[in-house]
Amino acid sequence: MMSDYKHIEVKPLSGAIGAELFGVDISKPLDDDVVAEIRRAFLDHLVIFLRDQNLEPESQLAFARRFGEPMIYPFVKGLEAFPEVTPVIKKEEDKVNFGGLWHSDTTYEQIPPLGSMLYARQIPPVGGDTEFANMYLAYETLSEGMKRLLDPLIAVNMSGKGRVSNTRAAMRETAATDKTEDSYIAEHPAIRVHPETGRKALYVNGAHTTNFKGMSVEESAPILEFLFRHQIRPEFTCRFRWEVGSLAFWDNRCAQHNPLNDYHGYRREMHRVTLRGDKPV
Repeated sequence: MMSDYKHIEVKPLSGAIGAELFGVDISKPLDDDVVAEIRRAFLDHLVIFLRDQNLEPESQLAFARRFGEPMIYPFVKGLEAFPEVTPVIKKEEDKVNFGGLWHSDTTYEQIPPLGSMLYARQIPPVGGDTEFANMYLAYETLSEGMKRLLDPLIAVNMSGKGRVSNTRAAMRETAATDKTEDSYIAEHPAIRVHPETGRKALYVNGAHTTNFKGMSVEESAPILEFLFRHQIRPEFTCRFRWEVGSLAFWDNRCAQHNPLNDYHGYRREMHRVTLRGDKPV
């Protein structure tokens, strides 16, 4: 337990990433001092978890706005009254889950998100956990030679990369926007500097990164395939078991996540709010 917090209790979930927060009801207006401590825990642990919360879309958005500006997800419609809230649903008959591979959210955007908040409304009796990985550690544990190679490289990120497009299919059948799967492409540094902590993080991901600028997909593949394996080493990760009323808030600038697809035959419904970030440097 971190003893230097005055308003909340913070318990790390693993040695690498993640912490559970206790002693706060985020459905109610929060004092600035409490928000400041939540933000510090978020920056220190990269992903924070709060259980036993009773949120409606309006209160989830109100909490999110204490940390940034909610943005609309481009490929699946949000709630009619709250378009910044995206329902993430896997139905009983679905075999593929939304976003079901390691990734950082929407890195194909020119200004990718600061972070995402996911709130559990309905979960399966077992399964459906989410893994998170620390991209600071992924960078810091690379060899000096690999760091020198990657530091100047620009990664190309596309919305239409094969596997991730497949994970959107079921939800786009009923709630698609007018954007096509290949609508977005963005170039970002392979190693980005976090705008608040100043730490370097590995900023490529298997869902969206296709190649390095100035290199072909084939030429980039050996380096990227190594990095995709390296960045999810078990010692960089934590795993969160959801309960109804749980909320996770992760930092897309320095963390990746992977929702596990091990609950076929059960319905899972989450509400996601994503916060606008800044141009990676």
